[in-house]
Amino acid sequence: MPGALRFVLGDQLSPSLASLRGLDRARDTVLMVEVAAEATYVKHHKQKIAFLFSAMRHFAEGLRADGVRVAYVKLDDPANTHSFAGELARAVARMRPERVVVVEPGEWRVEQDMRGWEAALGIPVEIRLDDRFLCARTAFAEWAQGRKQYRMELFYREMRRKTGYLMDGDAPVGGAWNFDAENRKRLPARYKPPPRRRFAPDAITREVMALVAERFADHFGDLEPFGWAVTRADALLALEDFVRDHLPSFGDYQDAMKAGEDFLHHSLIAPYLNAGLLLAREVCDAAEAAYRAGAAPLNAVEGFVRQILGWREFVRGLYWARMPAYAATNHLDARAPLPDFYWTGDTKLACVREAVGTTRRNAYAHHIQRLMVLGNFALLAGVEPARLEEWFLLVYADAYEWVELPNVHGMALHADGGVLGSKPYAASGAYIDRMSDYCTGCAYDPKLKAGPKACPFNYLYWDFLDRNAGKLAANPRMGMPYRTLEAMTPARRAEIKADSAAFLAGLRDGAVGAPGRT
Repeated sequence: MPGALRFVLGDQLSPSLASLRGLDRARDTVLMVEVAAEATYVKHHKQKIAFLFSAMRHFAEGLRADGVRVAYVKLDDPANTHSFAGELARAVARMRPERVVVVEPGEWRVEQDMRGWEAALGIPVEIRLDDRFLCARTAFAEWAQGRKQYRMELFYREMRRKTGYLMDGDAPVGGAWNFDAENRKRLPARYKPPPRRRFAPDAITREVMALVAERFADHFGDLEPFGWAVTRADALLALEDFVRDHLPSFGDYQDAMKAGEDFLHHSLIAPYLNAGLLLAREVCDAAEAAYRAGAAPLNAVEGFVRQILGWREFVRGLYWARMPAYAATNHLDARAPLPDFYWTGDTKLACVREAVGTTRRNAYAHHIQRLMVLGNFALLAGVEPARLEEWFLLVYADAYEWVELPNVHGMALHADGGVLGSKPYAASGAYIDRMSDYCTGCAYDPKLKAGPKACPFNYLYWDFLDRNAGKLAANPRMGMPYRTLEAMTPARRAEIKADSAAFLAGLRDGAVGAPGRT
C-alpha cells in the first residue's frame, strides 16, 4: 500500500530535512521537480539555475543510493506542468499516497501556494517546521512582538546566549559582543590571497549546463567558468577550505575590495547554506572550533559567526514577521528606474563595473560590493526598491526572497523607514576609495567634489541627504552629516543639485549605462 509522498523543494537539499524523518523506504516516495515557474518568476542568473538543478539531481542520486524511492521530474520532461502544484497533483494522481509531507518553504509566495495544496489534492498535507535554522519563525515573532524597530545586535546577543556560541558562561568570549571595529582594514598594496577551492563540473552538472544554455539563453550572467560545489561532500570541502585558509584573515579584510579579486577571504558558502547542502549549526561549530584551537583570531570568528547566527537568522525572522506588507513600503518615495549598467557593466564608474563584472561571471559578489557599491549607488540615485530587489534576487546564487528582500529593502535602501536599520547605509566616494583600489583606475576622482571629473558618489551623497531631509534630518545618527550640509553655502548646495541632476539625467538618457537589458 502506498505510504507518504515526501515533497522536497530545491532549497531543501539536507539529509536531515524534517520531511525526510521517519521515512519508510518500503512505502514512501520522495518527489523532486525542476519547474520553469521557479526558474523564471524572475530571470535567474544562468549559474544560479545550473547550481540548483545540478545540486537537486545529485541529492536525488544520493537518496537513491541510500535505498530511497525517488520520483524526479526534469525540466525537459514532456509531461512537466512546470509548477509545484501541477507536478504535485500529477504525482498524487499517479501514486495515490495516503498523505503529502513537506517542510515550510523559504518564500512567502510559495507558502501561499502550499497552503492550498490540501484542498486541491483531497488528501492530508503535513507542513513541518524548517528546523535547519537556529531561530524558529515563532521564536523570532515572540522576540519581535511590540517592537517598531528590530535591531540585529540585540537579537544576536540573545542568540549567542541561547546557543552558547563564543560564550564563557554568561559573558561573551573576549569581553565584547562585537569586534567589528577591528574588521575594517584596507588590503595592503599588491596583496594576493590564497587561491580558492573550486569544483570542476561533472557529467551531471555538464548535462544541466547544456540544458540551461539552451532553455535560458536570454537570462543574465555567464554560465562558465562554473566552480560551485553541487554535493554536500564538496560543500563540506569548501567549508573546510575557508576555515583553514581564509577565516584567519576574514575579519581584518572582510570590508575590503580589490580590482580583479572576486573572492578575497569571503566564505563563498552562502549558496550551500541557503540550498541546504550545509547547515548553520555545523558552519558555526567549525568556525568556533578554529578559534578554540588557536587557528583563527576572535575578531575573524566573531565577525563570521555574526553573519550566520546574527544577520542570516535575523533577516529571515524579520521577513516572516513582516510579510507581505513589508515588500510594499517605500519610505523615501524612490521612483527612479534601475540604470542599464546593472545589467551591462558598461559604465565609467570603476567600482560599479567591478561589482557587476564579478556578479556576471560568478553569480556572486561579496557583501561590501553588494551593500556599499551596488546598494549604495541605488540608494543615492533614488532607484525604486522593487527594481533593485528584483535584480538582487535574480543575479546571485545565494538569493532567495527571505534573505534578499530585508537586506536590500531594509538595509541597502532604507525603504522600510528604519524597521531593520537605524540609518541609511549612504556613503560618498571617500568610503570606496578607503576600502578598495577601484578609484585608482577610475575615470572619476573621489577627491573632487564638483565638476565632470568628480566622483558621482560625492555629489549624489549630499543630494540624497538634501532631498530626503524631511525624513532623515531628525535621525540622531544622521546629525553630523546634516550639520555639514546646513553649513554649506547656497551656491555649493545649488552646485551639488546641478551636478546630481545632470548625472542622473545622463543615466536616464543612456549616456552612462548602455541601453538594453541582457
